[in-house]
Amino acid sequence: MKPEDTIDFHVRWAWLKISKMYNQVASNHGLTQSTGFILLNIDPKNGTPSTQLGPMMGMEPTSLSRTLKSMEEKGWIFKEQDDLDKRVSRIRLSDEGYRLREVSKKTVLSFNQKLLKEVGEDRFRHFKEVIQIIDQQTVNQGI
Repeated sequence: MKPEDTIDFHVRWAWLKISKMYNQVASNHGLTQSTGFILLNIDPKNGTPSTQLGPMMGMEPTSLSRTLKSMEEKGWIFKEQDDLDKRVSRIRLSDEGYRLREVSKKTVLSFNQKLLKEVGEDRFRHFKEVIQIIDQQTVNQGI
């Protein structure tokens, strides 16, 4: 079997190209694909508990902590104790974080609009079904 005959080859290949494209755009704004993704996953109104960010994005805690620290040092985010539960630390966006979040959001939406125009709603619906099956299988296999 050739690598290109496997599903994971195509998923990995596509993600590497998408990630490279996002990193190229992000670098024009001092961001990386990862920091842009984090900014998009922070609730712009209420902030997001730091413990929820890792699972939402599939990042390891140590990698996420290092990235959050760097983002905080750059003034893109800040930490704040939760009003209801003082044990919880919420990650909030600074004004610059909001601005960079919008840059990230526009980049992702623009790319997705181009893809949808090319692929069409029906083929995109099928793609989502396949990706959901892949997700289910990875959980079910326990590998």
